Amino acid sequence: MIMESLIIQAKSMQTELIALRRQLHRYPEIGYQEYKTSQFITDKLKEFGIKIVPLRGQTGVVGILQGGKKGKVVALRADIDALPIQEETGVDYQSQHPGVMHACGHDAHTACLLGAAGLLSQRKEELNGMVKFFFQPAEELLGGAQSLIDQGALRNPAVDVIFGLHTKPDIPVGKVVLHPGPLMAAVDVIRITVKGKGGHGAMPHTTHDPIMAAAAIIQGVQTIVSRQVNPLEPAVISFGSIHGGDANNVIPEQVEIWGTVRTFSPQLRSEMPERLRSLVASIAAAMNTEADIMYRCDLPAVINPANLQAFCRESLEKVFGVDGFASAMPCMGGEDFSIYQQQVPGVYLWLGTGSSAVGMDLQWHHPQYNIDEAAISYGAAALAQLAVDYLR
Repeated sequence: MIMESLIIQAKSMQTELIALRRQLHRYPEIGYQEYKTSQFITDKLKEFGIKIVPLRGQTGVVGILQGGKKGKVVALRADIDALPIQEETGVDYQSQHPGVMHACGHDAHTACLLGAAGLLSQRKEELNGMVKFFFQPAEELLGGAQSLIDQGALRNPAVDVIFGLHTKPDIPVGKVVLHPGPLMAAVDVIRITVKGKGGHGAMPHTTHDPIMAAAAIIQGVQTIVSRQVNPLEPAVISFGSIHGGDANNVIPEQVEIWGTVRTFSPQLRSEMPERLRSLVASIAAAMNTEADIMYRCDLPAVINPANLQAFCRESLEKVFGVDGFASAMPCMGGEDFSIYQQQVPGVYLWLGTGSSAVGMDLQWHHPQYNIDEAAISYGAAALAQLAVDYLR
């Protein structure tokens, strides 16, 4: 029996998919606290006849759908956690949890994957292999992907390929971004502790002022990007936190600065710690202070393998049409989907969810962030289509 196309079938489920997304949106939970979210997902997967894999962690869900024939294993991934943001959308399905909001589209990702699970469960006998559904906790905390991997999600049986998607508010509904190569940046954390000699603010000549040194360091390290890195090579160094002193007229003993480093190139990423240490030490010494650096590598870059692009494009044309592919610049934001890509081939998509006509074009992490919910059927169909075609 030839079934109707996945996108037509997904659009016929639009009301149900929107209801799923709104239920998730009303009750957001932050990383590793997604207890009710995980139970909601588990219940829906069981309705679809999808087997639930026991996990050691308290949140997150992995489901398995075995097709009619043995074959390869495809994983489909969505993240399920929310952000500590007070929602200001004013919609009737606004967050019921004060100070917590789905401001990055993870509720939509989850609804898309639940939709894909429903679509695929109806075609179970057509599948030449297995589909694993990863509903991952704590993406915003950067550790959720690794937690699922550590619990064996990519094993028993081994995953051959993984696909995922993210909402993209500046891309209109009905479009998708399929970008080969680097898509989202590596994420590293730096903490610089500047140590000096404190004293009276009215007698700075008797001190070694760590605040002045910190100011010089914050400005000086920007020359790494502007003067040491090839202008055609993306890199960002930003500081988001600085703390030192307790009184307006007291020069403190030390100042602590926290920042982030973003790169695409693995080679450049490997060079950044030493470049920072060398420059920061020199600036600190020039101002009669000392500086210690903690440099922590958190996430590698999301890099889509070129050898999967032709397959993905042919598959996704069935959902979005030949004119449904949008172009977008890579983003210096990070995503822990990259952790899976370190283990197995994987492609990450940007799903168009924007509609400027109704104000659905605010960027991620904004308190008024929202999506055009017509995008959910496209996301569900896209994930399901990639699984069906890869298993063929």
